[in-house]
Amino acid sequence: MAENKQFNLQRIYLKDASLEVPHAPAVFQAQWKPKVDVQVHTQVEPIEGKADHFEVVLQVTITATNAEQTAYIAEVKQAGIFSHQGLTEDELKPALGVHGPTALFPYTRETISDLIMKASFPQFVLQPINFEAIYQQHVQQVKDAQNEAAQQPKH
Repeated sequence: MAENKQFNLQRIYLKDASLEVPHAPAVFQAQWKPKVDVQVHTQVEPIEGKADHFEVVLQVTITATNAEQTAYIAEVKQAGIFSHQGLTEDELKPALGVHGPTALFPYTRETISDLIMKASFPQFVLQPINFEAIYQQHVQQVKDAQNEAAQQPKH
């Protein structure tokens, strides 16, 4: 009989959101030709007292500069509580690192877009993100760091 394996989303919530427009109102006078920087980070923490529950936080920071000035900085931390049943550690890590952020992404995108539009800037649509590729890159970086540490001479 097959094992009952589950990975479930229990709750999605906005953990933190901020928007700064440091050079308003002068920033609205310049012709709008922004340079946009997008930073994406994820964090996974176990929930105390519940061995099978984890908080996944997807943090996205958008920094737009225009005419050599910061037009805005928008940052959103969208979080979710995920639970699992019957997953091994090797199955749980990618579930939390890939499926968790993927589930949170549409909410993050909407919140970022709303914040920026409420600040009177043109609509910003966050492009899709391949969380599997980001997770695989992280796994490779950890392996590389472990290999490098193992090759260091012992004193």
